[in-house]
Amino acid sequence: MRITEPTTMVTDYILAGMGIFFGRKLFLRGQEINQRAIRLWAAAFIAMAVGALAGGTSHGFANYLGDLGQTITWKLTVYAIGVASVCLASATIHAHFTGLPRRVLLIVVVLKFLVYAFWMLNHDDFDYVIRDYAPTMLFVFLLECWGLITRRSRSAPWIIAGIAISFVGAAIQQNEIALHQHFNHNDLYHVIQMVGLYLLYRGGLLLRDKDGPLEPRSA
Repeated sequence: MRITEPTTMVTDYILAGMGIFFGRKLFLRGQEINQRAIRLWAAAFIAMAVGALAGGTSHGFANYLGDLGQTITWKLTVYAIGVASVCLASATIHAHFTGLPRRVLLIVVVLKFLVYAFWMLNHDDFDYVIRDYAPTMLFVFLLECWGLITRRSRSAPWIIAGIAISFVGAAIQQNEIALHQHFNHNDLYHVIQMVGLYLLYRGGLLLRDKDGPLEPRSA
């Protein structure tokens, strides 16, 4: 059996494993303390895991999937990342807004995903995935900065750091910066994303719904 892009496949599968592990722990925590923001954050991690698993399969078994199999796995990748984007934004909205502003922002997030989903029916370039994902991450980043300044949110430092790391990885991926012919820009991006994923996980554990109990302030 000949594996194409083995390093990309393996790093994708590691990301998938991390996403499932962290997603499960987040979901259980969200259930334990009844926080919808954490459960949505967990859903984002599971969606990321699905995308990474499909992406790794697409990269590693391209010679065996055929045109239809390759199309299915790649579409699963891009749509799973889109779902993750929706869940991350929705979790952050729940953590920072209540009432009408929350409802309006959630509608905007869903409409954005529907536009993305329609566009990706006939497009496959990963650049479009980044263009959808990056504004969401910037939105989350800015809200967490706001939360840090106004409420000293305990989740904010972790999430801000995780997103900053993710942006570094995306820049490397987009500029095709590689360390070696057998460790290309996608591989380096995946490794950096592993660090970002851990930081986002730690921040996700500390998310609290805006209409839930107030977060205690440190002295």
